[in-house]
Amino acid sequence: MIDGIALALSGGVGGAKLALGLARVLASEELAIVANTGDDFEHLGLHISPDVDTLLYTLSGINNPETGWGRAEETWACMADLKRLRGETWFRLGDKDLALHLYRTAQLKNGASLSAVIDGLRKHLKIGPEVLPMSDQPVRTQVETDEGLLQFQQYFVRRRCEPVVKGLHFSGASDAAMTPRFAQLLASSTLHAIIICPSNPYLSIDPILAIPGVRQAIKGSAALTIAVSPIVDGSAIKGPTAKLMTELGVPVSPTAIVQHYGDFLDGFILDEADAGLASSIETSGIACSVTSTVMRTLEDRTRLARDVLDFARTLRPMKQ
Repeated sequence: MIDGIALALSGGVGGAKLALGLARVLASEELAIVANTGDDFEHLGLHISPDVDTLLYTLSGINNPETGWGRAEETWACMADLKRLRGETWFRLGDKDLALHLYRTAQLKNGASLSAVIDGLRKHLKIGPEVLPMSDQPVRTQVETDEGLLQFQQYFVRRRCEPVVKGLHFSGASDAAMTPRFAQLLASSTLHAIIICPSNPYLSIDPILAIPGVRQAIKGSAALTIAVSPIVDGSAIKGPTAKLMTELGVPVSPTAIVQHYGDFLDGFILDEADAGLASSIETSGIACSVTSTVMRTLEDRTRLARDVLDFARTLRPMKQ
């Protein structure tokens, strides 16, 4: 239990793991999760929200435990037939997964906001904490590569992150707005902590921060802002974070992540393998806590969530 609300900013698999841990530790009304929608795209006429769906599936306990994304016990009859028809199958949609995409697309075409659709799905899946998109307006991550400008899923899934990254763009971000509930939470006097999950800072968290007013609201909030390092011992736990950092000329180190978020961070969670960096980070004015950040099991996710919240409690008097 905490004195207020914890607001988690999350991408897909890595962020969803910590979000699940937080959901197991906190009461439903004490937690809200804002999801990256920069990965969203239109495919086969459907609105696909990969990070949102990973959060929904994970929090409801129906995700594929082996991949971390998609549905458990999925079947692939539709994709098999689509392949025989020589349709596009590079982005695989399971039969169970398709139902959600069909429903969301129909609701959006009927005029519902993305926030309303996600909240309806959350309630249907019996998820307690709020799950919010970062914006109801489209923001699309585009990757500038040595092969030209690629839409994110083309880079991430179709090309398997192989092209060399030269830059990132968040198309539509300047014209987008925070969802009303996201803005309300950031301005709330009951907000206790803002937790940046160990998602890719550049691909999953930066699209959220690119929305006008988000970074300023976080910086100006009375709530503590704590980030969990996505880098452990010079490597990323999952995904292309380390490769991306190298190609962008950024050292693959937790210190670089602190510098990336630095203007609004109060605290940073380091893995035990990087404990030696704690003193140098604290010299920059950011408090550090060292623990095991690798989440292989449900118990790991719950323990890390408790560690993050305990760290927030120790920092609270300092913030006040």
